[in-house]
Amino acid sequence: MRLSFEFFPPKTDEQREQLEASASALKALNPEYVSVTFGAGGSTLSYTPETVRHLREAHGLDAAPHLSCMGGTRSEIAALLHRYRAMGCRRVVALRGDLPSGMAAAGDFRYASDLVEFIRAEHGDWFHIEVACYPETHPQSRDAQTDLANFQRKVEAGANGAITQYFFNADAYFRFVDEARALGIGIPIVPGIMPITNFSQLRRFSELCGAEIPRWISQRMAGFGDDAAAVRGFGLDVVTGLCRRLLEGGAPSLHIYTLNRAKASLALARALG
Repeated sequence: MRLSFEFFPPKTDEQREQLEASASALKALNPEYVSVTFGAGGSTLSYTPETVRHLREAHGLDAAPHLSCMGGTRSEIAALLHRYRAMGCRRVVALRGDLPSGMAAAGDFRYASDLVEFIRAEHGDWFHIEVACYPETHPQSRDAQTDLANFQRKVEAGANGAITQYFFNADAYFRFVDEARALGIGIPIVPGIMPITNFSQLRRFSELCGAEIPRWISQRMAGFGDDAAAVRGFGLDVVTGLCRRLLEGGAPSLHIYTLNRAKASLALARALG
């Protein structure tokens, strides 16, 4: 079973300690790589590269930075790419992203496909480029067909692989993969997995990103009330079952959104054997 993990760049001493503990614990699972999200609001040129460097040098992890179109100029993105290449990074995650708070301009790249095309033009095949895709459709997309066409453009621009938004409906993933393959898209499509540890937090995330929480899960969670242990136990059962079905159905690996915490990811890995 191949795994990768997503971290976010810490900004406080407490967050740095949390990331340090999580990275130390999760590297024991020998992940294929770990990704680091693109910090917003002025952190684009500091927090993410610093976190990537630390994970590579202190923990020996293959850390892949996220790059976002939003709020970044062509020259800033070019400088970041050269910086990452000098670190020895061979993998990046190219995203459209959301406009950082307080910024009025979207940046020089409008779509992730433009960013992928730029990376290829500047660096050829040096970087393995991951992009995002949405089995349940991007919340800002007009319809599923338009969203799939946007994904195809990213692949045609030079993407090597894709990571999905998290979901809890395996059929949505399998249908999306079938439709992508029917269009001639052959790159690996890796499911993004969100462990369930705090249901109110998960609900907020899901409302923002368009991930659907099935009603049966919501209703069971409502019955647990403030019983955090019951929420975690049920959440682990749900996500373990989802991952087993995905792997048995041919998913190439799993990309786990850690939120910089190791406990749920470790429990999931143990449950999956």
